[in-house]
Amino acid sequence: MILKLWPQIAGLLTLVVSTLASVHVILTKKNARSAFSWIGIIWLVPVLGAILYLLFGINRIQRKARMLRSSVSEVAKSFNLPQDKFSQGSLPLRAQFRSLSMMIDRITELPLLPGNLIVPLVNGDTAYPEMIKAINEAQDTINLSTYIFDNDRAGEMFLSALSDAHKRGVAIRIIIDDMGARYSIPPITKKLKKAGIDAVRFLPTLIPSRLPFVNLRNHRKIMVVDGRIGFTGGMNIREGHMIGINPSSPIRDIHFLVKGPVVRHMQQVFAEDWYFCTGEVLKGQRWFPWIEPEGTVWARGIPDGPDEDYEKHLLTIHSALTVARHSVKVVTPYFLPEDNLISAINLASLRGVKIDILLPEKNNIPVIKWASFNILEQIINENCRVWLSPPPFDHSKIMVVDEQWVLIGSGNWDARSFRLNFEFNIECYDSELAKKVLEIIKEKMSQAKELDKPGIKRRSLPLKLRDGIAFMLSPYL
Repeated sequence: MILKLWPQIAGLLTLVVSTLASVHVILTKKNARSAFSWIGIIWLVPVLGAILYLLFGINRIQRKARMLRSSVSEVAKSFNLPQDKFSQGSLPLRAQFRSLSMMIDRITELPLLPGNLIVPLVNGDTAYPEMIKAINEAQDTINLSTYIFDNDRAGEMFLSALSDAHKRGVAIRIIIDDMGARYSIPPITKKLKKAGIDAVRFLPTLIPSRLPFVNLRNHRKIMVVDGRIGFTGGMNIREGHMIGINPSSPIRDIHFLVKGPVVRHMQQVFAEDWYFCTGEVLKGQRWFPWIEPEGTVWARGIPDGPDEDYEKHLLTIHSALTVARHSVKVVTPYFLPEDNLISAINLASLRGVKIDILLPEKNNIPVIKWASFNILEQIINENCRVWLSPPPFDHSKIMVVDEQWVLIGSGNWDARSFRLNFEFNIECYDSELAKKVLEIIKEKMSQAKELDKPGIKRRSLPLKLRDGIAFMLSPYL
């Protein structure tokens, strides 16, 4: 009897599963194109479509980060600089940037902190020696969060330094994204654990309860030594960043040495992630020591992720484009802005803001480049120029507005960084830092070629179709 009814039972179950998945899409997806795409997949590919949505479509997670943040923030405040001395009114900035600071204050609910030193470190040849030096000089604690920690020559350098620090009694905590850990076989995590170092994978995808969040990755790059010295930016730990050793797949990138009170924001974000992964709360003066002012940069950390920090990176970029008056420089490896961000770019250019966007000529993920070419025609005009930098692949992520405001960190200009990944960026207010970063950008642009609108229009029909199809996949890239 059951066998005879099996087609009806299977049909009913399929209908129920597809309906429930569609209801979830309608209630949670706020982007119409993404919602329609997922509903189409769910109904056109019965059952399998719902499974794909379960694995790759659910992009929100509750991490209890707000609860932890309140407790960590209280610890941080107890060692904070006196805010009455460094009030918003004392910001030595033009009115536009005071307005920007107020907007991002409301977006992040984190204070803008004075007295920071932020130093650009170009490529692994410069960044890695500074990071290894900090590890070698560590006296008490080291926290490291990275997307990729390869088991290669760069990984061995860090493993050796971390092992020596562990033997000296330094408390070490390491978070490696589960997907990023798989870039090497065998993964470096086995060697870290063999050395006795506390290392965990972020959202292990082989755990059944974590399967719905397989698409949510920790893309942050944060290292904090003794609670006072920080490093952040776009650089993973892999030998490709060490251009000087002639790696098989070279990658250009930029990282930053950070000293001063904003390191506390870096430590705070790491502590939240560590608590999520392990349940251990890092608190007290050992993890959040007093930090003396080190420089002239006013700075603020901007955590972003598919949780309580949803779209803070995107809102920050929108805010910066809104206040821009003269110039905007953007360097990013992945450029897939949605309609509202394209409109913000266009409006800024219509106000007379000179915008330069630098993208890699050869992308390590070709489909992203194809999708980007489908939208570049919408933004290129007399005030908005797009440049293509020659190989090796440039993984840098920088934004500079009006030679005063600088955004650094791990976030790209695509849906994955804006809505799926856990990212960390720092906004910086300082003309001297902006000048140094602009020099790096101008050097990149001097080697790049400008992309013109007629050239994009002259693409052959097959290329336009390829790019258009790739763009349809952009919400999932």
